[in-house]
Amino acid sequence: MQNKSQLLKGVLEGCILKIVKHKEETYGYEVVTEMRSFGFGQCTEGTIYPILTRLEKRNSLKSEKKESPFGPQRKYYSLTEEGEKELIEFHSTWLEFKDFVDGVFKNYEGGN
Repeated sequence: MQNKSQLLKGVLEGCILKIVKHKEETYGYEVVTEMRSFGFGQCTEGTIYPILTRLEKRNSLKSEKKESPFGPQRKYYSLTEEGEKELIEFHSTWLEFKDFVDGVFKNYEGGN
């Protein structure tokens, strides 16, 4: 699939928003670890950090630097009100598209 990266980008954004909401406050590497635990093995810091930055610039996330017990300060992210709205919209759209795609594949089961 040629546009796999575009599809993945939107899905990653939605998943990151959900992880941040669940954690209430988290830092970048913890998001990477969570994504990998759900099967997004291709997720690296180089993939996740630019998305976190983009979400912060869009005002979907806010950040605060805090002391870390393991070295320099960490940037902790939390969901904003705008991010909450974006997460709800993403989930609704995801469920709708998932149903459409599932319907097509179920209807044409057995024929590649």
